[in-house]
Amino acid sequence: MKIAIIGGAGVRVPLLTGGLSRSDLGISDIALYDIDQQRQGLIADLAARMSGGVRVTSAATAEAAVEGADFVITSIRVGGAAQRAKDEAAAIALDAVGQETVGPAGFAMAVRTIPAMVEYGRLVARLAPRAWMINFSNPVSLITQAVHQETDANLIGICDTPMEMFEDAAHALGLPPSVCSYDYFGLNHLGWVRDVLFEGEGQLHRIWEDDEKLEAVYRSPLFEPERLRTLKLLPTEYLYYYYRPDVALANMKRAGSSRGVVVAQLTKAFFNDISRGGTSVPPAADPLARYQRYLADRDGSYMQIETGVTAPRIKPDWAELSGYDRIALMTMRAIVHNQGAIIPLDVANRGTLPFLDDEDIVEVPCRVDANGPHAQPVAAVPDHPRELIERVKKYERATVRAALTGDRGELVDALALNPLVSSRDQAGRLVNALLPA
Repeated sequence: MKIAIIGGAGVRVPLLTGGLSRSDLGISDIALYDIDQQRQGLIADLAARMSGGVRVTSAATAEAAVEGADFVITSIRVGGAAQRAKDEAAAIALDAVGQETVGPAGFAMAVRTIPAMVEYGRLVARLAPRAWMINFSNPVSLITQAVHQETDANLIGICDTPMEMFEDAAHALGLPPSVCSYDYFGLNHLGWVRDVLFEGEGQLHRIWEDDEKLEAVYRSPLFEPERLRTLKLLPTEYLYYYYRPDVALANMKRAGSSRGVVVAQLTKAFFNDISRGGTSVPPAADPLARYQRYLADRDGSYMQIETGVTAPRIKPDWAELSGYDRIALMTMRAIVHNQGAIIPLDVANRGTLPFLDDEDIVEVPCRVDANGPHAQPVAAVPDHPRELIERVKKYERATVRAALTGDRGELVDALALNPLVSSRDQAGRLVNALLPA
């Protein structure tokens, strides 16, 4: 089996390669491709060290990587970490939340990424028509919507946020996450857990009046217990930006920075340390140890600035289901082994949420077998989340159209629909700052 990874210079590629190579998928070849060939070489070396003997190749073209692949994983970031930092800074300067996947910075990232990802989708459909294209490229909902709409690729959007939410909610209830099922609905980075079911019985009713357990559901202090009690839903962590945008923005302004700046600094230092040749400084003595330290530092900085928390966020020892590499492997194994596993994925709606169009991309639990993902039925969505989902999806549809035409007026109109933008005037100023002509 051949796996292609588009975005092969990404910092999580060695982690993903390590997980895939230890699996029972019978992988013989993992082909990496990235437009940054120099950085790809460094990542390919790390990936090979973690591959356990599975062949890792560094392709010079996307065509060479994709041709004959059984799965094509896409995780690209147009402009890299430095562009993310610039986008977030521009949004904050204009009094908008600066975060890479939601709000104005997420909009700019989508507009830059959609044309490239549509071309990759067409390439996969042409050179590997039976392959499954698994998209991690952010913002996942927008990118998956565009590629689904414009190409014939067999496409699945993936994010580890829902699985992490499931695991944390089950743990707060004192239940083993792997034997629970979850009532979940929404869009990527806009999802809610309605219940955790154990032996067919709902369990969340046990914690609505328990502040300590409600706070224990989240790895960062995001939502007030009273808000959760009123909702009778557990929002995924990115709803923090929609429910508490003033707090998030104030924390960013107080810090004088954003997480994008932190990630850009960590990433630059990491590649400097593992680089070879052309410098008087020798490369890191143990690149794998340096890589693990980089991942720990990056994960530890997650949502620190936005929440105003100084302590690093540490992944709990009991966390087994969540993680970038694990959700990909879980999905691929379910397809290859025809398992019928239930996994939260980003797929075409097709009646699952009846208030959206059939071809809109939604994030819901799916039964995954040899024929791919099948969205499972979702009970009627309450008014509050339904209204926010409808508004964000309207913004997403408009953003896809604007990204494909490049028309400045359409870009401003699309961004003005975003719930984190206060007016069309602010949208115009943001478009000028984020996407200069």
